[in-house]
Amino acid sequence: MANRSKRMREADKLVDPTKVYKLEEAVAILQKCPPVKFDQSVNISLKVGIDPKKSDQQVRGTVSLPHGTGQKVTLVVIAKGEKAKEALEAGADFAGADDLLEKIKGGWTDFSALISTPDMMRELGKLGKVLGPRGLMPTPKAGTVTNDIAKAVKEVKAGKIEFKVDKTGVVNSPVGKISFQADNIAENIKALLNAINRVKPASAKGVFLRSLYVSSTMGPGLKIDMQTVALA
Repeated sequence: MANRSKRMREADKLVDPTKVYKLEEAVAILQKCPPVKFDQSVNISLKVGIDPKKSDQQVRGTVSLPHGTGQKVTLVVIAKGEKAKEALEAGADFAGADDLLEKIKGGWTDFSALISTPDMMRELGKLGKVLGPRGLMPTPKAGTVTNDIAKAVKEVKAGKIEFKVDKTGVVNSPVGKISFQADNIAENIKALLNAINRVKPASAKGVFLRSLYVSSTMGPGLKIDMQTVALA
């Protein structure tokens, strides 16, 4: 096994691997870890009580984090005419139709979110092999297929994120930056957990929010005591 770096050895001293932490305590420990040269993301991994193989037990939705993610959002809108103009005025980084579709078809995915008007989805659907694996395909459920372009753009730019369960029954998501105030990170996490809890499938049995880990990009993962996380 490769030797751990001095920074990671220092971080290890702050963490008891046998302990289950209160949410606020875990965030404070991550912020005490030796810094790196960039503003790390804070992320959560949440195990939910579903069978990911069953189509009626999929967990997916959106939430507007109260303090945003802290990440720069490069937003593309596929729309024509006035809707494209509306998108740019609302803060989209790129907006257009055929020109952007051709660019994406050529492999361009250097953006973090994609919104489309309904009339463009037939053409956009042809790019599923490019967009799908990267989680960039717009969907009505996520609010990214809409005619209310200005509202959708502003929500995404303000920190609205999409979450979904993976093949192992885990939801992974960024919830802020390590430079955020600790209370703001905790509030973002609680907002996300509440949003996930609200879309619990009717067919899911037993405990739904099963286990939660909080980590930073270059830091340790800490298990959270779910009993200490008050949900609305």
